[in-house]
Amino acid sequence: MLRGMRPSLWEDLNWRGLVHQTTSPDVAEKLDTDFLTVYIGFDPTADSLHIGSLLQLATMRRLQRAGHRVLGLVGGGTGLVGDPSGRDTERVLLDDGTLEQNSAAIRAQIERFLDAPATSTNIGTGSLTLVDNAHWLRELRVTDFLRDIGKHFSVNEMIRKESVRVRLEGRDQGISYTEFSYMLLQAYDYLHLFDTEGCTLQVGGSDQWGNIIEGVDLIRRLRGGVAYGLTSPLVTSPSGAKFGKSAAGEQIWLDAQRTSPYAFFQYWRNVDDRDAGLFLRLFTFFSHDEIEELDQATAQHPERRDAQQALAEHLTTLVHGSDATAGAIRAAEVLFTEDIASLDEHLLLEVLADAPSITQPRAEFDAGFEVVAALADAGLVKSKSEGRRALEQGGVYVNNRKITADTAVGAESLIHGRFLVLRKGKRDHALLRVE
Repeated sequence: MLRGMRPSLWEDLNWRGLVHQTTSPDVAEKLDTDFLTVYIGFDPTADSLHIGSLLQLATMRRLQRAGHRVLGLVGGGTGLVGDPSGRDTERVLLDDGTLEQNSAAIRAQIERFLDAPATSTNIGTGSLTLVDNAHWLRELRVTDFLRDIGKHFSVNEMIRKESVRVRLEGRDQGISYTEFSYMLLQAYDYLHLFDTEGCTLQVGGSDQWGNIIEGVDLIRRLRGGVAYGLTSPLVTSPSGAKFGKSAAGEQIWLDAQRTSPYAFFQYWRNVDDRDAGLFLRLFTFFSHDEIEELDQATAQHPERRDAQQALAEHLTTLVHGSDATAGAIRAAEVLFTEDIASLDEHLLLEVLADAPSITQPRAEFDAGFEVVAALADAGLVKSKSEGRRALEQGGVYVNNRKITADTAVGAESLIHGRFLVLRKGKRDHALLRVE
């Protein structure tokens, strides 16, 4: 392909490393020449998706932009059972109320990430339709399901599936019949969407391969129909770090209340050089030429972190919007300057969310602020004597302004009338709240 030419969808998916397995070589031609109805499922195990789901959300968007109709399935029914794929222990079963709340939150996230949902006037190619399998799975009669669906599944074949085999081989874990039956329900989902929506392609991560195959086979057996499956590889970091976790080991969520836009931005801004090129391909909508230019910039000037900056800005805007991205950029720029006092209260607290925080009564603060004692209370120094040495050596800052033993710090220094930002050395911050 010549530089600047737009690749086909199939070429683009392969170039980005998004193709792991397909159930048929016909999938390539179907994606490039037909307008398919495609479904991708998300079980509502929490009230937010995390960045492990970002790959499938981005794939949905690519398919939609290429003209395919995308079904975003929220598993309000399968979420009652729990998918054993990728787990070595049984999931905690959720109650109906929690599942309903989680499902509503995830539907909203999918809608925000993709284009406008389908209506009665725009259903067709390039549209998004949200469905919830609780609407059909919870209406099933168990004896009818076992007779009409269960008889088409071989237990011998099911236990060879990796998601089941790994659990059966574990000495202590095992697998309950509840989770063992999950693949039957997912296969039935595909059959239902084939019948009601004309869906002929299911897309998922490589850990869903066994479940997808069962759905394809069920459609063939019961309807004589042709359906397809496509999986993408599970994301693993070339640097060896566990993907999707912050430096503190916390999950990176798509909900701003769980992971702030600033923390989300910083996660991508701090990825290893070895990961940046891969993540640009998997998650962004930059052209091939743009990504290759960023690859080259990283190789020639890694200290500039051009690829990471582009990655962070692009993904934060996709997930949280341009205003949140602008705020994150602004916060990152002033974190070590005196302009930190210009941040609004919400953004200031986001920026310092992971820093130690201490509280001092206002009367005590007004009586005379002791910076050395505050440093020790916040854990920035081990003792007051260490704090005094840091102060004498010019390594103590208040609101990122270097202070000395003679510097007065009073009410006029408080940000928003109640905060002080303490810093020792180049990077160690703490937040003092005066209440």
